[in-house]
Parts: sequence; structure tokens; C-alpha cells
Amino acid sequence: MVQILEFEREIFALETQIHDLVSMSHMYDSVGDITHEIANLKKKLRRKKHDVYSSLKGWDKTLVARHPDRPYTQDYLNLVFKDFIELHGDRHGGYGPSIVGGVAKFDDFSVMVIGHQKGRNIKENIKRNFGMSQPAGYRKALRLMRMAEKFNMPVITFIDTPGAYPGIDAEEKGQAEAIATNLFNIIQLKVPIICVVIGEGGSGGALAIGIGDHIMMFEHSVYSVISPEGCASILWGDKGKTAQAANALCITANDLLKFNVIDEVIREPLGGAHRNHKQAAIRLKKSLRKNLDRLTQIPLSEMISLRKKKFREMGKFIEEDA
Repeated sequence: MVQILEFEREIFALETQIHDLVSMSHMYDSVGDITHEIANLKKKLRRKKHDVYSSLKGWDKTLVARHPDRPYTQDYLNLVFKDFIELHGDRHGGYGPSIVGGVAKFDDFSVMVIGHQKGRNIKENIKRNFGMSQPAGYRKALRLMRMAEKFNMPVITFIDTPGAYPGIDAEEKGQAEAIATNLFNIIQLKVPIICVVIGEGGSGGALAIGIGDHIMMFEHSVYSVISPEGCASILWGDKGKTAQAANALCITANDLLKFNVIDEVIREPLGGAHRNHKQAAIRLKKSLRKNLDRLTQIPLSEMISLRKKKFREMGKFIEEDA
């Protein structure tokens, strides 16, 4: 069943109307020629999609980023890459199913692709822990990045998680240590790294595979230090203020591009990536090709220095005298 967001209702109504008219024109000759009416409705639909999606605020974008039909890491693996071979385990007895990773071909490049993975149904979501990784997932990601470094393969990461799994068992297994170890080691990795926020990027769970030389976000994805619900609960003790919290957090791609937290916004198909996986993949592939070609030309010593500089400069501010 298709999930319709509140602000998509008029869009869905127009799509249903167009579908019904097209079906009638095929089934009944007595309907006559209604191609003009259908064409007008399609124009109206395009305008409505543009108007709705160009004016989305933080909370609405969060809902789009969490849409269950949105393409996940494995969808992009199938649409963008070739010959993907998944690699398993963290070599410390852990599996980490919330993060998938392995070697793949992208154009002429052999690359290491790593990303959060959610499920399409209850069974898959339980298996993937709703995209919230245990420490084993982050240790697996780091193991694969070190392998990529050994064989001089660029790393591409896909970020799509509400956050690292906050359960007691995850803390007992060293969740904070696993994330911190990733941050310390990835910043020094001697291969190009491209990070793509494809859905929601939540807190340290996202940042654990989010250190890179070029950071991109899809237009309707979000990236934040905490979820809007968590922020509203902490600041106001009221989850009803999630929309206010989402706006205050500045979690949208355009906000983060303005603050130099990310480097590029990938425009989504009209109506969002969940409506057209193939078109979203084509736009991603174009951006990956351009940036891989550029990054592989930068000397390693210079690239690591630039990577460190990028993250050290985030959040700098200047105090003015009163």
C-alpha cells in the first residue's frame, strides 16, 4: 500500500484522476477523445508537485526522508553499480546487518561501497534493526574501509539512519567507542571518500560513516545532531513541537550547504526520489562520476590535509564586541 503524506493528498488525487481517465479512454470508445483533458491534468499535476515540493520545511522534509518507498542503499547498489560483492562481519564475532558493504564496479573504478540499510517490511526491519546499527556494523564499516585503503579503492558511503542503536546491549558492546574509533581512523584514510545522505542522517550513527572529502545530500534528505522528536522532548518536553524543532535544527540540504556542512545538493525527481528510483539513481551516478574523477587527481597528502581542514572549520564562529 502506498503511503501518502498529508501534503501529498492533492497530488495523489490528481494522479488518481489522470489514471482513471486514461483507463476509461482505453476501455470505452464512447468516451471519445479526452487526450486534451488528460494533458491539462498532467500539466496541473506537474505544477502542483513543483509548488508543494519547492516549499517544504524541515519537518515535511523529514517525513519525505523517512518515506518507506524511498530508495535505500541496496536499491542504489542495484541501479548505480555493477558486480557488487557483499562482505560480512567485523572479524570480532559481530555481523552488523544494519550496515551493508562490499566491493563494486563504478565505471572504470573498483570502489568500496558501505551504507545503512533499512527494511521494506516488518520482517526486514527487524533483521536490519530499522537501520540503527550495533557496534559490529561500525566495526565492519571500518574494516572494509581499511581494506579499500590497502587496495587503493575509493570509498562511497550511503547514510540513512535515525541514529546508532541506543540499547543497553549496544552500550555494553562499546557503541560510543566504535563510533569514536571510526571518526579517528576515517579522517586519516589514504583513499578518496564520498559520503551521500540518501534519507535521514541521525547523529553519531550517521557521522560514523560520514567523514569524507565530498559530502552530498539528496534534496529531500535530512542531516542532524538529533531527531526533531528528540529535540522537542529535550528543549520543550513536548513531542508536539517537532515541526518547530525541525526548523530550529536547520536539518535540510539547503541549510547545510549554506553552513558548509555539506558540499553538494543532488536534486531529486519531481515529487521526490520515492516516486522515481531510476531517475534519482541517474542523478546520483552523474555526481559520483564527476567527483570521483576530481578526487582521484588530488595527491593523497594534500587530500588528507584538506579533509581534516574541512571538519575542523565546521562550526567556527566569530564573537563581535558588544
